[in-house]
Amino acid sequence: MVTGRISLCFCLLLAFTGPSFAQTTEADRLKAELEALRLEFTNRIADLEARLKTVEAANATAASPAPLPAPPAQMGGAPASSSKMFNPDIAAIGNFVGAAGKSPGGGEPSLEFNEAEVSFQAVVDPYARADVFLTFGPEEVGVEEAFITFPTLPAGLLMKVGKMRDAFGKINASHTHVVPFTDRPLMTQNLVGGDEGLADSGISLSRLFPNNFAFLEATGQVYQGNSEIFVAEKRADVAYVAHLRGYRDLTESTNLDLGGSFAQGHNDAGPDQTTRLWGADLTFRYRPLRRSIYTHFLARAEATWSRRSELTGPSSFGAYGYLEYQFARRWTTGARFDTSDRATDASITDKGASFLMTFKPSEFSLVRGQYRHTRFGDGVKSNEFLFQFLFSIGAHAAHPF
Repeated sequence: MVTGRISLCFCLLLAFTGPSFAQTTEADRLKAELEALRLEFTNRIADLEARLKTVEAANATAASPAPLPAPPAQMGGAPASSSKMFNPDIAAIGNFVGAAGKSPGGGEPSLEFNEAEVSFQAVVDPYARADVFLTFGPEEVGVEEAFITFPTLPAGLLMKVGKMRDAFGKINASHTHVVPFTDRPLMTQNLVGGDEGLADSGISLSRLFPNNFAFLEATGQVYQGNSEIFVAEKRADVAYVAHLRGYRDLTESTNLDLGGSFAQGHNDAGPDQTTRLWGADLTFRYRPLRRSIYTHFLARAEATWSRRSELTGPSSFGAYGYLEYQFARRWTTGARFDTSDRATDASITDKGASFLMTFKPSEFSLVRGQYRHTRFGDGVKSNEFLFQFLFSIGAHAAHPF
């Protein structure tokens, strides 16, 4: 009886567990088949992607030209993309000047939009960049500078070709909106051609000689020979300019800049008459790193000697000294002292003094007032107040330091 009951229970257990065991075995089999299919399709897709990349790489290599060398570091502005070849950096700078008081010959107009300068600057190719500066004045429209720069010539040379301001001294090489005064010193007015100064079409070669102590920059230039000082009557009447500059950091906050210049060209006195110019400049700068936006101090002196071959007297001499102090984030004060002989008569000497106050609402605008006292060599005196409003728009690259 017991044996029969045990046999019955065993039969009932098989009846209930048999189907469940069979279902589990069938599900595992299906899962294994699906996993095998998934792995097969994954491998096929990976193989197709690898073949497609190989074909694309082969087509790209066959269609593209040989790669160009990496472009050199850009000069005077942020690095430009290839689109800059067709879309150069464009900027405009406006300079409004007013004057009050008496001056011999009338001096500056009472109110005048003195100049508008428009610049176009861009990379030409991996080996050159171009800079064009157009000036729009009350009476004329002209090209202030337009040149191409090759910064990667052999032997570390840098070449500029086009129309440029001569590398003579500090003030002559500066555009009007960069000069730290409303006007230009008497030395520049009498001996170096005034606002236009020495600017001509030519070729410039320069080389930098850096070392651990300081650096030297040597520049040699040859020009057509036509400027405010020089006159070229024939093709051989070219003008020459040489400039040597030395720069040294004294401390982390101070530096010293020393320069010497020479220029020679024919003048308007005759076909064989020439003018020679010698120049020297010294600049001391103090700008503490931690407070550079709040304060700085600058002291500069520049001198020029002019010798015209048709004159037998002594060379004409001119110089100025300038002090500048920033006493607040947006405020700067300065003083300039001038002396200069006349270019054609060294016995006549003009002297002057100026005191300036400058307010900069931002990096793109400037308001300046200048009191100017001048005692001319013929005995006439003048006391004037000059004021200036200057604004800029667009990406205008930095000027030489």
